[in-house]
Amino acid sequence: MKTTERGTSRSPRPGEVRLEGQPVSSGVAIGYAAIAHDPEPPPIDTARHDCDPAHERARLHEAITRSTAQLRRLHDRLALLPEDGQVEIGSLLEVYRRMLGPSRLRRGIEARLGHGMLAEAAVQLETEALAAFMLSPPGRPAPEGEDAVAARRRAGEFREIGRRLVRNLSGTPYRSFSTIPDGAILVAEQLRPADAALIDPSRIAAVVTEEGGSTGHTAILLRALGIPAVLATHGLLARIGRRTRLVVDGTTGQVIIRPSTRTAAAARVEVAAYARERQALGRLRRLPARLSSGEVLTLQANLEIPAELPMIAQSGAAGIGLLRSEFLFMNAETLPDEARQEALYRPLVEAMAGDPVTIRVVDWGSEKNSDALTQAGIGTGSDVNPALGLRGIRLLLRHRALLETQFAAILRAATAGPVRVLLPMVSSPAELHEARETYARVGRRLRRRGVDIPDPLPPLGIMIETPAAALMADVLAQEAEFLAIGTNDLTMYTLAADRAATDVAGLYDPLHPAVLRLVRLAADAGLRQRRPVSLCGEMASDPVAVPLLVGLGVRSFSMHASAVPRVKRAVRAAAMDDCRRMACRALEAADGPEVSAMLLAYAATLRHAGDG
Repeated sequence: MKTTERGTSRSPRPGEVRLEGQPVSSGVAIGYAAIAHDPEPPPIDTARHDCDPAHERARLHEAITRSTAQLRRLHDRLALLPEDGQVEIGSLLEVYRRMLGPSRLRRGIEARLGHGMLAEAAVQLETEALAAFMLSPPGRPAPEGEDAVAARRRAGEFREIGRRLVRNLSGTPYRSFSTIPDGAILVAEQLRPADAALIDPSRIAAVVTEEGGSTGHTAILLRALGIPAVLATHGLLARIGRRTRLVVDGTTGQVIIRPSTRTAAAARVEVAAYARERQALGRLRRLPARLSSGEVLTLQANLEIPAELPMIAQSGAAGIGLLRSEFLFMNAETLPDEARQEALYRPLVEAMAGDPVTIRVVDWGSEKNSDALTQAGIGTGSDVNPALGLRGIRLLLRHRALLETQFAAILRAATAGPVRVLLPMVSSPAELHEARETYARVGRRLRRRGVDIPDPLPPLGIMIETPAAALMADVLAQEAEFLAIGTNDLTMYTLAADRAATDVAGLYDPLHPAVLRLVRLAADAGLRQRRPVSLCGEMASDPVAVPLLVGLGVRSFSMHASAVPRVKRAVRAAAMDDCRRMACRALEAADGPEVSAMLLAYAATLRHAGDG
């Protein structure tokens, strides 16, 4: 009998087992499993406090030297990877290198050594302490949503460099993928980013792991390499052996163990179909995002960390519609100064080669965590409900030096290409006016210092993320030079439902007519004031929802880079009259499911027309 885990099977097949994991990199592959075991370091005695501190410090410094050399060799090996993978792993290796230098992590480890600890124990305890601090800051609510993703990524960086140090202290070897047969499917309990750097995408058909998640560095790298991958496939290793045949679907997250003859034949058809789809989507890269009725839209990409830049270039996006600058603060021990920030912004602007880059100033709140901001006394309050407290522009106007430094860095980098500056969580004209005065004052100060900055200053816009901002969009658009609708927070605040809270997650629905009416209000305000309006929430990544948003008046969208080709395909198939009719029906609908059903029916109509 075929067994199905975390999902339903279509029909029983003898010997087949179907597992569900987290899909992280699209594509279908069929091949034999090659299990890569990771040698475990010996147990660490964390109770010892009788070690010679000088001896253990010498061992630690030797392990740091060895780790640094290993990272350098990994970096040298990047030339063998696809360009996308080179940038992703190169950025991460630089993070690791900084952590091995003068850092909070290293100081914490050495302090523990002063109490007679074994070096391995000091490394393990300190890295785990810092990881725990990232995930659950003492005295503050645990991060949620995108903040939780960033916190998990930061915690993973501490743990990964800790594992490397422990391996070098104990002499434990690293696993190698060089003996894996061509065309095999790599199976592991866990795959770490540095391991992924050793993968040759021309030899390995797919990757499946028991642990991991869709938002970590490993997932980003696998997507950049273009390898079908499914992570968090729990129970996989207990069910397979060497040379077990697998089918891996990186789009749905399904892993089929010992596929039947019929399943294998269907998988081969899907492999060929996916290859054809990639070719078709690839051909869309240079085509305009034009409705079938002729209207042209703008499709841009969101960027959360610099490592995602190659995927943006590959997607055919017409610029970066939302650069989240929080990455600057998540990986910093001290507040990045003007020069440091410019040095990070400028290459991103230059890399877009004339396409616009919209940089959102740091959207911080008391539920987020950063060593640099904490040490500077910023965002350390303990609000009962952080989502309704000091965050975004409210916090930046309270800590004006932070905002001024970021404005100055962005203005300096803006000489490298077209830039727009975006203010988060604006809910009143007074906040916008105060921020604009600060922006102009920073520009004047830079010119007096003889710094080359654009004239006039880059456009200053606002996020529409609250019902207040949407309802006041007419007034706000008189001073803001562009509007960006953030449907993630707008949905949460409108429906009083947090998608991260399991007990009310079912109430969180961006297609709820109340949310759609606020989107329409903001889009109409932009049209009346002749201000560009974009939409950068998760709805922008949904090819089914975008035609409706076009009907509501939105003409510019920013999304994850991987979504751009599929959204473009949906856009090129839709007609403006259909979009407007759907918008009228959606605004009068009773609830989100009614809207969803309508959109799915329209999408099916377009598919059938394409098949015909």
